[in-house]
Amino acid sequence: MSRKFLPDLICLALFAVAGLVIWERGRPLAEVDADVPLVMPGNGEVDHRFDFPAAWDTARIPTATRFDPPLGTEHLGLVYNAQKFWEMNEARGGHHTGDDLNGIGGMNTDLGDPVFATADGLVIYAGEPSQGWGKIVVIAHKVADGRTLHSMYAHLYRIDVSLGALVSRGEKVGIVGTANGYYPAHLHFEMRNGEGVDIGAGYATNPLSHLDPMGTVASMRNAAVDDLSGSPLARVLTK
Repeated sequence: MSRKFLPDLICLALFAVAGLVIWERGRPLAEVDADVPLVMPGNGEVDHRFDFPAAWDTARIPTATRFDPPLGTEHLGLVYNAQKFWEMNEARGGHHTGDDLNGIGGMNTDLGDPVFATADGLVIYAGEPSQGWGKIVVIAHKVADGRTLHSMYAHLYRIDVSLGALVSRGEKVGIVGTANGYYPAHLHFEMRNGEGVDIGAGYATNPLSHLDPMGTVASMRNAAVDDLSGSPLARVLTK
């Protein structure tokens, strides 16, 4: 092949790739095949094949030096755990992937109660992946040993934070909901060990990246039992 044709062939290849990207961006996620090249969705939908954060997002995740419960008081007062992590639920066909935190009145008495960020972090998901999940917020946290942990707040009635926002421990991220009436009001709370966003299911046969949520919060509280001090990040963000 003559070298004089090489630049023309390169240009044609680049135009072909650009055309594929533009065409792919316009396709609904349900029509995207697993074998096609991966491109970021152009319509705001979440494609969970992109389960890794961008480098600039990873760099923005603040270090969480303390964790507090996400519902009730900072000592988890006025709350009970209606369905604990990894309890078997035969009707649902698997183990529970989170903790179901309820107000002590039960049923819908906690509907609309505030839900708080368990630690300083970065919002990496804020949306409604399905009717059964309701509205969900996922927050990424860096911890002292270098790991990235994710906290997930599900079945919300309303989301009060935006994607990409820095949030401080104790900041309100939403309010308790019913997942569009699928369940009595409660907070489905998860903790995960990993980098990517994968909403997954509320019940599973293998824990994979799932951690014991309230056990993790208790082990990483890093504060005295009676310590009610706020987050230093909150003071920075409100300036």
